Amino acid sequence: MRFPLLPTARAAWLTALAAPVALVIAATAPQAWLVVPAAAVALLVLVLLDALLAGSLRDWRVAAPADCEVGEPFTLAVFAELAGRAGGNSPEIVIAADPRLAEDGTIALELNYDPSTESWNADASPVANRRGTGRLSQIWMRWSGPLGLGARQQTFALDQAIRVWPDLSPIRSPELQNYLRDAQFGLIARRIRGEGTQFEALSEYEPGMDRRRIDWKASARHTKLYARENESERNNQIVFAFDCGQAMCEPVDGLPRIDRAVTAALTASYVALKGGDRVSLFGFAQRPEVMTPFVGDTRAFHQLQSAAAGLDYHAEEPNFTLALASLTARLQRRSLIVLFTDFTDPTGAELMIESVGRLAERHVVLFVTIEDAELAALSATDPNTLDDLAVAVTANTLARQRSIVMERLRHLGVDIIEAPWDKIGYQLIDSYLDIKRSGAIG
Repeated sequence: MRFPLLPTARAAWLTALAAPVALVIAATAPQAWLVVPAAAVALLVLVLLDALLAGSLRDWRVAAPADCEVGEPFTLAVFAELAGRAGGNSPEIVIAADPRLAEDGTIALELNYDPSTESWNADASPVANRRGTGRLSQIWMRWSGPLGLGARQQTFALDQAIRVWPDLSPIRSPELQNYLRDAQFGLIARRIRGEGTQFEALSEYEPGMDRRRIDWKASARHTKLYARENESERNNQIVFAFDCGQAMCEPVDGLPRIDRAVTAALTASYVALKGGDRVSLFGFAQRPEVMTPFVGDTRAFHQLQSAAAGLDYHAEEPNFTLALASLTARLQRRSLIVLFTDFTDPTGAELMIESVGRLAERHVVLFVTIEDAELAALSATDPNTLDDLAVAVTANTLARQRSIVMERLRHLGVDIIEAPWDKIGYQLIDSYLDIKRSGAIG
């Protein structure tokens, strides 16, 4: 639908300001009443002429990427060519977008004139706030004439899809690449001697070596001290399990907790694949949603990325009993289960503890949760009013319940990571490497 000629806000203000003048004329000089309709007609003519002088739209284009990453800005460019334009304000653009791409559902731009191409263009850098496929569905374009009284407006349908993927910026970061290059599990899957649990060779004992590595039988045969050199374990099974329920959909610093968890998990997955282990993703809410086959090569990392992109958001409580029982049934050997979840309800936490306890009987469980900075701040605030006191007491109670749940999980033999969202990824990598070196998985 098109509305080619429209009055601008400036014309509306002039009309509003002229209304009191018309009343004054009607009260003081009734014989001059013809001036009022004449002025109104003159203003209408000016609006129409100004809109005609605004020129016509010759061509327009919207350039948008096919893919972007959640929490990262992407570039949206708009180009327009206007014929017969004789001045006026910069043309305005509004694009109707999926809430995944723009929280309020619109992206607004103001075009700038480029003399070299004799066209108008503008760039915007919106930030996608949820994974999935978002669409640009409609565009409104409006440009005014030289007086700013009349404008033209046209509306066009758009059908551009933008796929929002998990954020992989930590994997591309120089810090992680240098870490992978220099750490025990480097960019090539080389064999590391001296640590791990799988026997590799014997070497003559030297001062400074761990005395626990001395092979006393071999030393007795050779009448010289020899130490065992072990190879780091490989081919371990690592499962990253995601609670996709209501608590994990709550935002933390602008993004849902599950998106923060997915970024940390994919970063750790990349390190695990470089270390020769096999990785799978598991997502659940009321029922299991995603269970990928185990991937053992970094060349298949895109399979994990695609599966993570398909993890949906659910405004419901997760069913830990069904989900973790289903996961246990699918695993044929001892594995490391990295569980990303959060909780607010003590009853739900009780069911979670029971299910995690059964899982920990057969597997190594690493419980990962994002630190609730808002809860900690409310609990630590000095109250000045009764309302502040009530909020502080409630926050302190929730924090105490949370610490009790964590302690009960530790008593079940579950390792726990609770940290701010921007530190979870590297803490997860450190914990994974510690567990791997200890030989607890195999």
